[in-house]
Parts: sequence; structure tokens; C-alpha cells
Amino acid sequence: MAKITRHNSNPILSTAVEYHNFVFLSGITADDLSQDITGQTKQVLAKIDAALEAQGTDKTRLLSAQIWVKDIRDREAMNKEWIAWLPPGGQPARACVEANLASPRHLVEIMIVACR
Repeated sequence: MAKITRHNSNPILSTAVEYHNFVFLSGITADDLSQDITGQTKQVLAKIDAALEAQGTDKTRLLSAQIWVKDIRDREAMNKEWIAWLPPGGQPARACVEANLASPRHLVEIMIVACR
């Protein structure tokens, strides 16, 4: 049976799960919630870079992304940062929806699946 490795687990979630060279990241949010959608998106993408690196991969190996925004009208500003962050030709399968997030101050949350 293949091994499942869970990282930084707590009673609710693991921040990353590895299985057969796939890396599943939990939803990632910004730390500085005083920032607007652009600032929060930049923070989230930097945290994704660090989380992928910690798991031995990077954004060139993205498979899918789920993105939640507090206000769908912020999608264009979020997409501007997203497009600038993506490597050329590295667009994952993706969904982006409006949602109530854990705190009213959270403006974006992104969940990633990548491979090694």
C-alpha cells in the first residue's frame, strides 16, 4: 500500500499531504489582513512558493488550483497577480468562486495540487 505523508497536522487539517509524488496543499490565506486583494494575493502566492519548496516542488509543477475570493468583483485584481506569478505555459486547471471565508478580513484563499 502506498504511503500517505501528512505535514503540520492539527485536529482539523494538514498543511500539506504527499501521495505518489503528488502534493496537496491546504487552503492558504494571507497573514496581513489589513492588505487589499492585491496585497493579500501576493502574500498567498509567496506562501504557496514556500510551501511547494518545502515539499520538494515548485509552481512549474502545478496541476490544479481552487481559488476563493470574498468578492467576485476582486477577481480581476487577483487574476493580475496570479498571471504575473504563473510560469509561462504553467497554467493549472483552475476554479475561482466567491465565498464567505473564515474571517471577513480574508479576501482570498488558494488551494493547490502539484506534483514532483
